[in-house]
Amino acid sequence: MTISVEEIKRDFPIFQKRMRNDAALVYLDSGATAQKPLVVVDAERDFYLKHNAAVHRGSHLLAEEASLAYENAREVVAQFIGASIEETIFTKSATESLNAVAYSFGNSRPGSRFFLQAGDEILVSEMEHHANLIPWQELCFRTGASLKWIPVTPQGRLDLSEIDSLINPRTRVVALTHQSNVLGTINPIKELAAKAHSVGAVFVLDACQSVPHAPIDVKDLDVDFMAFSGHKAVGPTGVGVLYGKYELLDLMEPFLYGGSMIESVTMEKATYSEPPRKFEAGVPNMAQAVGLGAALEYLSKIGMENIAEHERQLTAYGLKALGAISGVSIIGPTEVENRGSTISFSVEGIHPHDLGQVLDQYGIAIRTGHHCAWPLMKKYGLSGTARASFYFYNDTSDIDALVNGIVAAQKYFAVGESK
Repeated sequence: MTISVEEIKRDFPIFQKRMRNDAALVYLDSGATAQKPLVVVDAERDFYLKHNAAVHRGSHLLAEEASLAYENAREVVAQFIGASIEETIFTKSATESLNAVAYSFGNSRPGSRFFLQAGDEILVSEMEHHANLIPWQELCFRTGASLKWIPVTPQGRLDLSEIDSLINPRTRVVALTHQSNVLGTINPIKELAAKAHSVGAVFVLDACQSVPHAPIDVKDLDVDFMAFSGHKAVGPTGVGVLYGKYELLDLMEPFLYGGSMIESVTMEKATYSEPPRKFEAGVPNMAQAVGLGAALEYLSKIGMENIAEHERQLTAYGLKALGAISGVSIIGPTEVENRGSTISFSVEGIHPHDLGQVLDQYGIAIRTGHHCAWPLMKKYGLSGTARASFYFYNDTSDIDALVNGIVAAQKYFAVGESK
């Protein structure tokens, strides 16, 4: 199926907005957050107007309807990633999901499967977003475990030449990104998860940049935990997902305590509900979960395979077009194989923030800065980059506008010329 961007944009009211100088919006920042189709906004609005009540807390009609809508959304999410509903936990963000796993491990008692101590190792990579780095740093500080990392090659790929020593009998956790939010690199997760399991380690996947863009099946990948955010998948802000294998969730300690997650309570102690409610203390983000369900149904109707192919073609076009501009350097893989639709680049003689401001005058929205990946920036000797990230509502005309905007910026700053 060929995606009709013209038709899809009608579903997104924001594309009617006029930008500075009455320019049309060219939105190339979906790696930061995706725009929202009307069906998602309507789903949240409908919940508040017709069904608003605290879920799992009342016997009246509104509470029943709210609980049903919330659990229906959970079922949609579970089906979308190939999980069971018992393995699908709502959080407020992917960042909270990743922290949840780290905090739970930190709460583990001696003898637990997840108890960490001096001599144990946690493995990450140099391309991790801060959200999948700092929680593990802090867990190491608290437990005495050591943090190790997989280096990144100059071409933007994981350097797996020493992987057999990096993943070893001391490794307890391997936490990696599926797709780099800076480089666009798609990592060989299935193979790395298998290697982690071969030494008894658990595998945690940051899938923020992959779940919205391609079909994902957690059972096929065989990851133990996976996190993604709603807002990058055309869903609402304020809702994320944590997937975990049920047998592991059942063994884990909660990371938040309070109402709704308990089985019984006395003044001396408490026992906890089974997953997923064990990890959903308090009144949850109900309307946002319902909105996320609507978002994933919307993506499913378009087809994740179709979205992935559309983005692959856009990425190929973008790599060629940006690579043809004198003074532009692409940071990361320059081929489309095992690569997502995020392209980071620098323009000689122009600071990324200055470039972003010039492009904004033409209605072009990109991301500039370190992208919450300071160690990766330092690896490449950069203070930051410009980043264009494409989605299914983009087409080649958006990339053409980006190219023209970069050339205009070069003329404005009197640097470079087209090849």
